[in-house]
Amino acid sequence: MRYFICLMLGLTLMVACQRNAITGRSQLSFIPESEIQAQSLTAYQQFLASNKVVATGKQAEMVKRIGNRIIKAINEYYTSQGLANELQGYAWEVNLVDNKEMNAWCMPGGKIVVYTGLLPVTQTEDALAVVMGHEIAHALAHHGQERVSQGMLQQGLGMGLSVAVANKPVETQQLILQSYGVVSQVGGILPFSRKHELEADKFGLRYAALAGYNPRAAIDLWKRMGAASGGQKPPEILSTHPVEEKRIAELQKIMPETLEKYYKSL
Repeated sequence: MRYFICLMLGLTLMVACQRNAITGRSQLSFIPESEIQAQSLTAYQQFLASNKVVATGKQAEMVKRIGNRIIKAINEYYTSQGLANELQGYAWEVNLVDNKEMNAWCMPGGKIVVYTGLLPVTQTEDALAVVMGHEIAHALAHHGQERVSQGMLQQGLGMGLSVAVANKPVETQQLILQSYGVVSQVGGILPFSRKHELEADKFGLRYAALAGYNPRAAIDLWKRMGAASGGQKPPEILSTHPVEEKRIAELQKIMPETLEKYYKSL
């Protein structure tokens, strides 16, 4: 039975993995991107119905201006690279929402939201463009689709492990399954989440630069983000996000290439 489970798992992974045209790496894909986009649209509509959208004013105009400029740059860049089909299903929309959290996000399908609580930390249009580019990069790199697939794999492996240890004492089964839960989360899910963040940093920086925003703003941005958190974060190994120092170091590595190849100063 265990060998059969391993065989079926191996075949499933072979079929489910596909190469991402943007990042160049293989990703798990148990659910079609179109389905993820449809689910995201429903969640987005529910979110807007229960939150206050800031439709007018300088801040709302700024958020929409930056978002639309990045979207235009992405459309032009993807078309020039022969990747226009990667934007299939995207119906872009940009909104500012009245919320004190330091947050922003972009759903699969292109629904972008910035919280008012983020603006005191970004401070400049360049820095806000870096954040918005980062969130858009999550969507275009299919990170949402990959996270859902990873969760399904984690659950499937857990079920397979339950079958494999079914003949062991109950206490032993519980210990093995609990250990699996911790190891799969700390050793699998969380490292991938941190990888997603660094990947979104890289491509988000590129998108902001293509739109004419200065990518150098990312360095001071993450210093401010670190200061704003007040050090109230779990150790990196238990976190979904890399520490600010690591993000800054990685951004500094890719900054020269970003400036040379993608930055088009306004």
